[in-house]
Amino acid sequence: MSVPGLLMAAGRWRCFPIPLGSFPFQALRSSCCRKKSTAPKNIIPNVAFCDENAKESQNALDKLFSSEQQASILHVLNTASNKELEAFKLLRGRRSTNIVEHREKFGPFQNLESLMNVPLFQYKTTVQVCNSILCPETGGKKKLQENRHLGKLIKPDIGRERLKAVNSIVSIVFGTRRIAWAHLDRKLAVLDWQQSPCWRLLDRTYSSSVYLEEISSIISKLPKADFYVLEKTGLPIQNSSLFPILLHFHIVEAMLYALLNETFAQDGQHQVLSMNRNAVGKHFELMIGDSRTSGKELVKRFLSESVLKADPRVVFPADKVVHYRQMFSSTEPQRIEELYDSLLQAIAFYELAVFDAKP
Repeated sequence: MSVPGLLMAAGRWRCFPIPLGSFPFQALRSSCCRKKSTAPKNIIPNVAFCDENAKESQNALDKLFSSEQQASILHVLNTASNKELEAFKLLRGRRSTNIVEHREKFGPFQNLESLMNVPLFQYKTTVQVCNSILCPETGGKKKLQENRHLGKLIKPDIGRERLKAVNSIVSIVFGTRRIAWAHLDRKLAVLDWQQSPCWRLLDRTYSSSVYLEEISSIISKLPKADFYVLEKTGLPIQNSSLFPILLHFHIVEAMLYALLNETFAQDGQHQVLSMNRNAVGKHFELMIGDSRTSGKELVKRFLSESVLKADPRVVFPADKVVHYRQMFSSTEPQRIEELYDSLLQAIAFYELAVFDAKP
């Protein structure tokens, strides 16, 4: 038995029969076999390890979403068409196609964890997609204007749905010698309001470890809240004499971000926000040119209204009003501007970002 073969003869290709047992055929066959044998072998994964990781991912997703939310998400994933899936920003392009193809091949999704079997979906992406299905982005020009306004007011960008659902925040303002915070709920009731002395920046330079100890000590006193709002000062960097203060502020801000954003690695959702200091000043008409004046008198007025008015702008706990008044009327040469500013920032956050008040 033979196979046809091509050989060059007299400048032309000619066809000659080649016996199967001949040397050229065996050499060609051996060469093909060798090339095939050099291909990398498939690595068999550790099945127990994979099962353990999958179980942990499913448990993590189950903790993030209630059973009703999971059912709503699975309903969309299992029934929506390609075009309907593309209505969600995070599912545009190849991701929506992958979902439909996976659904057609393997059947409906049984749980949220199975979504990670779809190409282009990892844990973080899956969490973000599930959140977008529960809270889809809607609106046109009005939403764009709102986002622009929010972008100037707070950083990083945060979904309107999360802001609308906020129950309480902790507003934090820090200076070179003290840090203050105000804990307010969505009814503008003051739940906690105090300050703590800390660094003596102008006395000497502290190491990072000392900063970490100070910040960790402060955080241990902070109440739990939906968001932690930090004041963004925006000092001019052209003045070299302000470099030590700027460095101090950046170190404190970075440590607060890192230590308070406890769940960011799991769900990718920011809990710490920065709020523009001048935007707060403009909201309360405290700006003179580019400078912001003290909010002491405004805070004292809020305190009085809390006692005298039936429906005050800010509600202070009755057993704390006298204490706050005495603290403000103290003749000690201790400035407590951070304390005033933390309260005003909290009020402005609710009125501008949550209640849609005009800037």
